[in-house]
Amino acid sequence: MSRPPFITFEGTEGCGKSTQVQRLVARFQAEEIPFVVTREPGGTPIGETIRELLQFSPQGVRMTAETELLLFEASRSQLVREVIKPALAGGLCVISDRFFDSTTVYQGVARKLDPQIIERLNLFAVGDCIPDLTFVLDVDARTVQARMQEPRRPDRMEQEPIEFYEQVRQGYRDLASRQPDRVLLIDGAQTSDKIANHIWSIVSSRFPAMGIQSAIRNPQSAI
Repeated sequence: MSRPPFITFEGTEGCGKSTQVQRLVARFQAEEIPFVVTREPGGTPIGETIRELLQFSPQGVRMTAETELLLFEASRSQLVREVIKPALAGGLCVISDRFFDSTTVYQGVARKLDPQIIERLNLFAVGDCIPDLTFVLDVDARTVQARMQEPRRPDRMEQEPIEFYEQVRQGYRDLASRQPDRVLLIDGAQTSDKIANHIWSIVSSRFPAMGIQSAIRNPQSAI
């Protein structure tokens, strides 16, 4: 691979992926590996505005699945061109909390939109910017539902029935079966430390050249 790795984290709501993003960020900082961390939807001024509409805005209550899909793709397209591709071209690793696999699963499997349309829109949004490695934190739907009862500001995606999360989980499992070289299923029921150590062992073995790149002590963050 001629450029630094692009690593993404996926999973259903409350699976612990955002925690593991931050654990990997801390490891990169400790190892002085240059990186950028971002998230979906969001990561750019345009994307963050779309994120608010998708997750918290009262105007989003009656949003159709088709509108939801197109808003995610719009945010993603801006993120790729404004943040991800320039970072990779500049020699920085990229860590993203969600990417196009979320749309494949959430809108394609759980929302039951046409998977061929979603595939075409994903490719239109990202071009050749495909993750090198994707971690899916796998947690059963009831555990997810219990975690979402904790005090927090619930977003629109966190207010679906348990059947929705069961479909999301199965969608990610099917994706990992179809693309085992890129998409790795991680048992999200393990302790945070055990998961983080497992992820780091995979990253460091898959991309051993990262450690010899010039260090950036204050990584950029889009979160």
